[in-house]
Amino acid sequence: MDIFREAFTSFGWQNLVMIAVGLVLIILAITKEYEPMLLLPIGFGCILVNLPLAAVLGTPENPGFLRVLYNAGITTELFPLLIFIGIGAMIDFSPLLKQPVMIFFGAAAQFGIFAAMLLAICANSIIPGIFSLKEAAAVGIIGAADGPTTIFVGNLFAPKYIGPLSVAAYSYMSLVPIIQPPVIRALTTKKERRIHMDNDFGKPIRRPVLIAFPIIVTLVVGFVAPEGVPLVGALMFGNLIRECGVLKRLSAAAQNELANLVTILLGITIGSSMTGEAFLQWNTLLILLIGLLAFVFDTAGGVLFAKFINLFLKKKINPMIGAAGISAFPMSARVVQKMAQKEDPSNFILMPAIGANVSGQVGSIIAGAVLISLLS
Repeated sequence: MDIFREAFTSFGWQNLVMIAVGLVLIILAITKEYEPMLLLPIGFGCILVNLPLAAVLGTPENPGFLRVLYNAGITTELFPLLIFIGIGAMIDFSPLLKQPVMIFFGAAAQFGIFAAMLLAICANSIIPGIFSLKEAAAVGIIGAADGPTTIFVGNLFAPKYIGPLSVAAYSYMSLVPIIQPPVIRALTTKKERRIHMDNDFGKPIRRPVLIAFPIIVTLVVGFVAPEGVPLVGALMFGNLIRECGVLKRLSAAAQNELANLVTILLGITIGSSMTGEAFLQWNTLLILLIGLLAFVFDTAGGVLFAKFINLFLKKKINPMIGAAGISAFPMSARVVQKMAQKEDPSNFILMPAIGANVSGQVGSIIAGAVLISLLS
């Protein structure tokens, strides 16, 4: 009877709310298919850690299995880096290399990172001391639209907020088809959305170029932002495995077995940080709000940059391409293509959008690397 009494007395309303949150995440993952590979493990981990006595966490002296996974994969930053190896093996950079100008859209769409960071800093004028400079940077990195980068930077700068940071990043990534279209329509005209683009993707990219690209990017980042080499290096190593042509089995394993296994462990471990006492705070709600605004700023920054470039071009760029510059690959490119075809069924801008989307993946990691280098 004592164990039952202890279990019920240790179970508070915060735990009940967080179990409900976990159930909502699971329902969204299953019924709406919003990032199911991550939201479902996160939701279930959230339920586990909020059960009475939280035996899955244990104590620092006698850790449960979720605390072991957290210490091994999140605290050491191992899981995000392994995920990047898998992502690198999945990405084909040839659309970007065929139209290198798309790299500028990947850079412009990172505006949300710095806008969100500024909002987090300004929040201190309303609630003094709510975020330190490093914590504001961790909140801003949600605007990278890149879950592993958010976890990596968040663990370095704001480990106590790793739960809301991760949930915000992955939840809003899954909501890109809902977040982006209203922003794009508000900033563009029907005529602009109907602009056709020259899909000059017939020219092949030679294998030596594809092999040299990840090596060169890693070398450049190593000198420009050394603290970010783990992030960029893991992504480019995965891409080198893909493009070298002699490691097909390793490339397939990185894309499938490695990525799938680490995704499961990463999701349930993130869920383990979502205890009621730690999650249900004003700070958490503010992080979720700023994270949403970060995605809006990302989209707006890319679209407005494309419109600015069009002022100097005879052959105009479809401004929606700028919105595809965020790191949510390939969801954002699909959203842009779908919107273009809705305006004009004969308009196919998927390949330029993919080029911008791939550049956004690189841009988000480099932005994270720069923040780490500046603030470490």
